[in-house]
Amino acid sequence: MKFELVAHTLCPYVQRSVITLLEKNVAYTRTDIDLSNKPMWFKRLSPLGKVPLLKVNDDDVLFESAVICEYLDEVTPGNLLPEHAIDKARHRQWIEYGSSMLNLVANYYNAASEAEFNQLSGALRDGFERLETLIVGPYFAGECFGMVDAVYAPIFRYFDVFETLTESHLFDRLPNINQWRAQLLARHSVMAAVKQNYAAELTDFICAKNSYLAQLIKLRSETRL
Repeated sequence: MKFELVAHTLCPYVQRSVITLLEKNVAYTRTDIDLSNKPMWFKRLSPLGKVPLLKVNDDDVLFESAVICEYLDEVTPGNLLPEHAIDKARHRQWIEYGSSMLNLVANYYNAASEAEFNQLSGALRDGFERLETLIVGPYFAGECFGMVDAVYAPIFRYFDVFETLTESHLFDRLPNINQWRAQLLARHSVMAAVKQNYAAELTDFICAKNSYLAQLIKLRSETRL
């Protein structure tokens, strides 16, 4: 089968798809686009105007990362989701929870005021505390890497960058989260899901915003000079 992933360099949902492709040892090509200047061919293919898209054999186009990842899991050897229906449903619900956490992350780095930023920090902390009690270790459900892990790795990657730029206490006293996070970020598929300049590109993306986080990053950068 022939696969082409239409992507953007910073998109966490693209990262999910790339991690899945790499974990399943699937050969693919990748085409990155500029989401601020979407090509006409992309607009025709993407009903929601979002990445990722997966072209399959030049005949079919899939959109939405959850659909893409489950399709890849079904048509290739091995399983990133459990086989039993109830276990699969449990994993799917925490995948959906991961999407809600990504929405919080986006609101967090876009927050315009300190009050809004602190409110979103609290909401993220609550979310991570809920996950803390669920992690079996070393991965979400135990010894084997799964689809849930592919979903949360891009979330943790954001904070891997943010913590080099400004002070953060979101993960204090969360030993299971911190162990899981370190395990994911050291995995080859997770590291290879982004380009080498990801941290610099994300930093530039955040600093171009008129957000409270951008102000914190710029202030810390100035104090280091």
